[in-house]
Amino acid sequence: MARLDPNKLPRHVAIIPDGNGRWAEARGLPREQGHRQGCEVVREVVRACHELGIRVLTLFAFSTENWDRPVEEVGEIMDLLERYMESETDELVEQGIRVQAIGRLSDLSPELRQRLEELTRRTEHNDEMRLAFALSYSGRTEIVDAVRNIARAVEAGCVDPEAIDEKSVQNYLYAPDLPDPDLLIRTGDEHRISNFLLWQLAYTELYHTERLWPDFRKQDLVDALVAYQGRERRFGRTSSQVRERR
Repeated sequence: MARLDPNKLPRHVAIIPDGNGRWAEARGLPREQGHRQGCEVVREVVRACHELGIRVLTLFAFSTENWDRPVEEVGEIMDLLERYMESETDELVEQGIRVQAIGRLSDLSPELRQRLEELTRRTEHNDEMRLAFALSYSGRTEIVDAVRNIARAVEAGCVDPEAIDEKSVQNYLYAPDLPDPDLLIRTGDEHRISNFLLWQLAYTELYHTERLWPDFRKQDLVDALVAYQGRERRFGRTSSQVRERR
């Protein structure tokens, strides 16, 4: 903790929590047990981010590709998501954490959508921190959906094609007011972004750790933040230009 500069914390941290299944299999346990342990880590990381002053946290909870996993495993994950939202609502409200979800939420069960809608409604006025869950999410699908909506707006005469720019596209994403992540953490020693926030990660700092998600702890989060603070973010400029702007 002493290594952290509170004035240089990333505003938005995104996490790909990978390794639940491998963690369980390495211990001779069913994969579902890894997901249960991973859910406990979500609680710890959300609390840690709130304590540290991270303003926005986005978790890649379930991808569109994850629907292709065994039916039993998908069902267990959906049950865990529903139980998490039910059990954590009061604490999230009390801590001032606003919850939202991005993705093709219509793919979720009516019961899970109802639970999610209740959670977002009860936390919608919170402003200490934002917690976003990417559910049935795909970065490519998000861009496709944005393009479709822009095309409809052009066809309806509401948008001039020549006026479309990056800001225009941003306005048609699932959560247009969500700032781009400053830091992406991926656990499980994988070095890819797996179709996550493809538009938003253009200038995000990437951090990979061998730690499987069920073993990820607050100290691992701090390590990632320290690594982030040691980097120079140039956004296409030179180092001297960055120093001049400070």
